[in-house]
Amino acid sequence: MAPHAFKAMILAAGLGERMRPLTDHTPKPLLQAGGKPLIQWQIERLKRAGFGDLAINHAHLGQLLEDTLGDGAGLGVAIAWSREPEPLESAGGIATALALLGDAPFLVTNGDVYTDYDYARLLPALRDLAGNPGHLAHLVLVDNPPHHPEGDFTLEAGKVAEPTTHASARLTFSGIGCYRPELFAGIAPMTKAKLAPLLRAAMARGQVSGEHFSGRWEDVGTPQRLADLDASLRP
Repeated sequence: MAPHAFKAMILAAGLGERMRPLTDHTPKPLLQAGGKPLIQWQIERLKRAGFGDLAINHAHLGQLLEDTLGDGAGLGVAIAWSREPEPLESAGGIATALALLGDAPFLVTNGDVYTDYDYARLLPALRDLAGNPGHLAHLVLVDNPPHHPEGDFTLEAGKVAEPTTHASARLTFSGIGCYRPELFAGIAPMTKAKLAPLLRAAMARGQVSGEHFSGRWEDVGTPQRLADLDASLRP
């Protein structure tokens, strides 16, 4: 697909504590499945969808990420690095990287998941965010995985909402989302901040749209899940 003006960010600053001892000497996004690092699968999918301008944050063993991926030229993309002294959580990491992302809406995904989601599907949402200051976020929700059966949010008529106490049709936030920079306006760079409270506040104002993706999405959160994914991706 031809490149477009929207940028993407890959979150890669987590400690990967549930993956120890694998992450004692390797940042989680560099753990391999199917013969390549998890984050490389993501970069290749983003590039295929026309996202060639990437920001990646890091903290734990971050220099290894930079040493492996460099400026991205080897993968046909341009990577700008956002360096954190310690993991700043999702919203803190995004707020810290805003200087690299610019004033337009942008896509965010995680460096430690595996998915066959086509990121080009988000271009209409990004264009809508760009033209509508009252539309702050668009989230990709997936079926609840076995390790997270309670889910996160509900999706109704294209809007994402906080579930009511007895809501049954809950879905899990995949970590894939599109955001206007204004969502992070209250967070100073280099401060820790979680994403969920920002999203919930915006949901309460009706400013978060969403979609349900029923394809392959795997949170590679344990060594066993990594081994299973590796086995499934090998010929």
